[in-house]
Amino acid sequence: MRLPRSLLLVAACSLLAACSYKPSFINEYKIDVQQGNVLTQDMVAQLKPGQTREQVRFILGSPLIADIFHRQRWDYVYRFRNGRTGEEQSRRFSVFFNAEGRLERVAGDVEVASVEELTTPVSRTRLVDLGTISEAAAAEPAEPPEEPGFVRRLLNRIGF
Repeated sequence: MRLPRSLLLVAACSLLAACSYKPSFINEYKIDVQQGNVLTQDMVAQLKPGQTREQVRFILGSPLIADIFHRQRWDYVYRFRNGRTGEEQSRRFSVFFNAEGRLERVAGDVEVASVEELTTPVSRTRLVDLGTISEAAAAEPAEPPEEPGFVRRLLNRIGF
């Protein structure tokens, strides 16, 4: 009677130990983790001193951190961790307002646009070629449509 209990105990311990072992050829999938506000250079370039809080919120979105002890400051934090390599990137951008609630200054990892970038017009159009046909192919008459089959003619007579 003692043998089956000890055998059961050994089997349970070996199964438990087997769960903790992972062979080196088995790699679990780890996802990329992106958290916070994604700010682009174009978004930051739209900021101008004197803008209201609503205008800044429209351009940058809601801040990740709006501290009640620092009401004149909004913080936009971004963090990205690559699941495959484990590499982490983080950015922090702060927006400061004056007592009237107008944009006073900005600070952080994203660069503010220069005066030349704001005054130089940027062409945002591009030409997309959807396929060209030659003049000879355009001059040829189109093929007549195929005659409907038996089922289609029957459905047309019925009224469908």
